[in-house]
Amino acid sequence: MAMWQVIGQSKAVELLRRSLQSERLSHAYLFVGQPHVGKMTLAINLAQALNCEQEAQPCGQCRSCLRIAAGNHPDVQLIGRMANADSGEAGTRKEISIAQIKEVQRSAGLQPYEGRHRVFIIDGAEYLNEESANCLLKTLEEPPPKVLFILLTVNDGRLLPTIVSRCQRVELFPLPAAVIEQELIEQWQVAPEKARVLSRLCRGSIGWAVSASRDESLAQERSQRLDELLGLNNAGLDQRFAFAARLAAQFSKSRDSVEEVLELWLGWWRDVILTREGCAQFIINIDRETVLRSHAECYSLADIRGFMEAIREAVVQLGQNANPRLVLEVLMLSIPNKGERKDKVPQRLGSSG
Repeated sequence: MAMWQVIGQSKAVELLRRSLQSERLSHAYLFVGQPHVGKMTLAINLAQALNCEQEAQPCGQCRSCLRIAAGNHPDVQLIGRMANADSGEAGTRKEISIAQIKEVQRSAGLQPYEGRHRVFIIDGAEYLNEESANCLLKTLEEPPPKVLFILLTVNDGRLLPTIVSRCQRVELFPLPAAVIEQELIEQWQVAPEKARVLSRLCRGSIGWAVSASRDESLAQERSQRLDELLGLNNAGLDQRFAFAARLAAQFSKSRDSVEEVLELWLGWWRDVILTREGCAQFIINIDRETVLRSHAECYSLADIRGFMEAIREAVVQLGQNANPRLVLEVLMLSIPNKGERKDKVPQRLGSSG
C-alpha cells in the first residue's frame, strides 16, 4: 500500500498519483500553501514515489524511500535560502542565490546516480533573487530528461510569472481544526485538551501544531508576540514607533517573520469580531477568551474592521518593497483607541433593568 504521509491534502495527492500512474508527470510543480501546511512532506513523498523500489509507490520502507526521507539520497536535492553576504545587510538577508541555481543546472545535466529520476526541491521559491530566478527559468524552458523540479512557496505572486507559467500549480489548503485535533490525539498521542488548543492556534497548519506539541517554547513564543502586540493598544506614540522601528529592522533580515507577526495580529482582531458577534466557537485564540470578551466590549465594529484593513494594506505594501519603517509607522497610527463600544444599544430611559 502506498504511503503518502501528507495529511488532509487528498486532492493534491490524487492529482499526483494519477499523473504517476499514467506517466504524465509534469517536469515542474509549484506547491503553494501557508507555512507548515504540508508542502515539504508532499514534495518528499513525490520524490519517493519517483524512485521507490516497490510496486506500491511510495512504500516508505525501501532503501530509496528511507534515504530520501533522511535527506541523503544522491538524486534528491533540497535547495533553500542562504545568507547573502552581498545584500548590504551584513550577510543576514537570506535568499536563493545564482550560485545555488547554477549548481542545480550542473547537477540536472547528469544522469541519476541510483534512482530513476533526479528531483530538485526548491524551498521558499519566492526568495529567488532576480539573477537566480532568470537562471532557473532557462532550465525550466528546456528541462533535461528524468529531472523533476518542485518549487515550494507561501506566495506565488512573488515569483516571476514566467516561472509560474512553466510549472503545474498545486495548492495545499489549511486543514480544519477538528481534523488536526484528531490527528494530534491519534497519531501523536497528544493530550486531548492540549490538542484542542493547538489545533486552533495553528490556523490550519498541522506541521506547526505537531512541532508545538513537542516543543512548548513555540507556543510560548507565540504568546509573547501576542502580548507585545496587545500592549500596543494602551501604548503611547513613542512606544508604538519604537516597535515599528524594531519590526522594520527585523524585516530587512527576515520578511516572513514580520509577516507572521502581522498575521498573528490580524487573527486576533478576527477573533474579537467573532466574540463580539456571538461566534466564539470559531475563534483561534481559545486560550484567551476572557481577554477577547473584554476587547469585544471596548471597540466598535467599524474601528476593528478599519484596523484589520490597515494590517492587510501594510502586508501588501511590504510585499511591493515599500519602505518598511514608513509602512509600519503608518500602521501604528491606525491602532484603534480603546473605549466603550460606540455601537452598543443604549439602555432605554425608564427601563427596569
